[in-house]
Amino acid sequence: MRLGHGLETAVTGRGRAYRMGGDEFCVLIEGHDLGLVEFGCIGALTETGPGFSIKPSAGAVELPREAQTSADALKTADQRMYQQKRGGRKSAGFQSAEVLLGVVRERDRMLGEHAASVADLARAVAIRLGLSPDQVDEVSHAGQLHDIGKVGVPDAILKKPAALTREERQFIERHPLIGERIVRRAPALERVARLVGASHERWDGSGYPMGLSGTDIPLGARIVAACDAYDSMVSIQPYRESRSADDALAELQRCAGTQFDPDVVDALVALGAEGELERAEDQAA
Repeated sequence: MRLGHGLETAVTGRGRAYRMGGDEFCVLIEGHDLGLVEFGCIGALTETGPGFSIKPSAGAVELPREAQTSADALKTADQRMYQQKRGGRKSAGFQSAEVLLGVVRERDRMLGEHAASVADLARAVAIRLGLSPDQVDEVSHAGQLHDIGKVGVPDAILKKPAALTREERQFIERHPLIGERIVRRAPALERVARLVGASHERWDGSGYPMGLSGTDIPLGARIVAACDAYDSMVSIQPYRESRSADDALAELQRCAGTQFDPDVVDALVALGAEGELERAEDQAA
């Protein structure tokens, strides 16, 4: 009932919402506002909380171009909905991100595994913070691709088992801008590219490459930064042993308000308390 009322509110003034029975809904929208379908309707039927996560599948039909009767319209919409449930045709953005992630995996298998883990963690946090479905996808893609600029960093620096020199650190700190330029070459990932470029900024302005601070850093980039740090801490690194999930979350809390956005850290800690971080890591594996 709550989701149904949310759906009705989302289309008020532009259409009507109906419950078809069970957990199926139908919306009639005037005009060609596909954005309302993708953001408003799907967002209204998306919810997450302690122990549950709801995200709908949907199929849309344009009338009268694609169907002449209500029965035909519902049949076509139903077919498209189930096609989406089964995976359907992946979006251009998804395909582009997968291609670029493949480059990362070919360059460094462990870097590719880290990217996949960060993507799943970032998706869970974005959902927790109430982002729209499209924004959730963008944050997940940014998690996948946040380190793609490292393909231009020599292994001698990337895998060095000791502290980096000042020159080596400067070399590393250029990789977000390199990654942003790489990702921006895929038009469908324009917004993702901006998140990649800002994914190593810090809440207090001490990050790189631009020294952005606070809310000047895009929220998606702040999410990726915290998830990147968490996964790095719980994973084995060339220069240190892994830390426990509790220790990693405690370190994030210690750095909340300086290195990390406090709201993002709170979301990660809440997900950890619910066991969602372990599930996200298992899904990435």
